[in-house]
Amino acid sequence: MLTGIALLGQEGWPGVTTRAVAERAGTNPGLIHYHFGGLAGLHAAIFRRATDLVISPLLAELLGVEDERAALRMMRDTLPHASGDERTTRLAAELIVGATRDPALGAVLRDELRLVRAQVADRLGLLHPGWPAARREGAATLIVAAIDGLMLHRMVDADLPMDQALSAAEDLLGDDAP
Repeated sequence: MLTGIALLGQEGWPGVTTRAVAERAGTNPGLIHYHFGGLAGLHAAIFRRATDLVISPLLAELLGVEDERAALRMMRDTLPHASGDERTTRLAAELIVGATRDPALGAVLRDELRLVRAQVADRLGLLHPGWPAARREGAATLIVAAIDGLMLHRMVDADLPMDQALSAAEDLLGDDAP
């Protein structure tokens, strides 16, 4: 799997073929076809693992903070570095490209993002037990979309005023937030 992810990061989806993965892994292309059920299965497996590599570290940190202000501090510390890591940036871009071009990969990303939003909504439920499910889900959608948006903007604009954006978000929390 790591061989496929390395190829994806270096050459994009066109470079991720069963033959290329087999050559780089030092195995027979037939074994790749057998194990993954063909190129589509190989792409889906690589996509899932790359998604995990891109999303999981940030999600783990986000779910581990004590409140919204701590989440903003974590984002202020983490996002500029996560989007500045060339490997992560390239994988994130290739995931988006793959998801928009291939409906099967799009379904994988959709499912992964739904899982992330559910985990964030669950965490919000612990922080705000009085919030109805619809409010938690809506807030989780907004939070995940904001993180994605900031990372995408940072990929194309290294001078993005990330600190000002996160300060504005903190202002929106108001004085009564934890």
